[in-house]
Amino acid sequence: MSEKIVLAGGGTAGHVNPLLATALELRSRGYEVVALGTKQGLETTLVPAAGIELVTIERVPLPRKPSLQFFSLPRRMKQAIAQCRSVLQGAQALVGFGGYVSTPAYLAARKMGIPIIIHEQNARPGLANRVGARWASALGLTFPSTPLVAKQGITEVTGLPLRPAIQELAATRSSEEGRISAREQAASRLGIDPKLETLLITGGSLGALNVNRAMIAAAAQLPLNVQVLHLTGKGKDQEVSQAVSAAGVAQRWHVIDYLSTMEDALAVADLVVCRSGAGTVAEMTALGLPCVYVPLPIGNGEQKLNAADHVAHGGALLVADSDLNSHYVCEKIFPLLGSAELQQMAQASRALAQPDGALKLADLIESTLHGKKAEK
Repeated sequence: MSEKIVLAGGGTAGHVNPLLATALELRSRGYEVVALGTKQGLETTLVPAAGIELVTIERVPLPRKPSLQFFSLPRRMKQAIAQCRSVLQGAQALVGFGGYVSTPAYLAARKMGIPIIIHEQNARPGLANRVGARWASALGLTFPSTPLVAKQGITEVTGLPLRPAIQELAATRSSEEGRISAREQAASRLGIDPKLETLLITGGSLGALNVNRAMIAAAAQLPLNVQVLHLTGKGKDQEVSQAVSAAGVAQRWHVIDYLSTMEDALAVADLVVCRSGAGTVAEMTALGLPCVYVPLPIGNGEQKLNAADHVAHGGALLVADSDLNSHYVCEKIFPLLGSAELQQMAQASRALAQPDGALKLADLIESTLHGKKAEK
């Protein structure tokens, strides 16, 4: 009978994708894997689509400010812990990725004496993982600079468990021949020229309105040897298409609102303008891509921290959302395409590559399990 491992995480793709990558790797090693999430997150569609069993519990956000929710928190947390205990019956370990579902899961596993392994994706740790780290047997980090340690176990930099399609592309791009082949095949599918220097602009599935507008404001200055692949975000393509047509560069400025095969866009890119979520940064370095990061201007500043190592090593530039304008695009971004500086940035990016995060985290989980068995 295979050993059971429960993986807790959900809400955003940033939590769900690493969970799925790890679950698939563990399943390939013969483990029974069960995902724990809520009914409100992306896990409700992504996890079953990957063939992984999903069990949902009630969502219990921890109030960051005094509110009426605070008075019902103990009751709701107690119920969520009870639900987690039911799922954890017979489990050999709990692997948590943060998010609302992880806190009650950590508390339940602690009470049941089940080893806790945590993965923290961001440079600035989330609240749930800061709580769980107190009792963790092992902790995996995406970034070396993350200020979090497993108080009762080991801490390792594993990198971020990547989506299988990105892992495969990273393996293919490890040789120059493979990189060229992947580029040509992806360019054919996208209908673009594989020989032109290619600038990829993406703000994620929802897009980044200010990034879109700053880039198209400079469209008329697009260098002749450059083409653009612009992923605008769902429903945000019309304004961009009109602007590039008016600038007379529509033949070399390819506009798509959403691309389900993001790996194709990354395979053709020479330079990427993007946000700096942890998943994005991990994918860019895994593929050895130079970037211009435009951190999300809201939140707790974690996106700026996520990009810090890549920028410090010379593989990326960082510009505040409020400072990204047509002047910056013309003076800093466009001149990079085809330059020796861009090649140096690509080399620096490749030096940071950790494309095997799922393998390393699965190894950490297994070594933790074997260590606990030896202690018994």
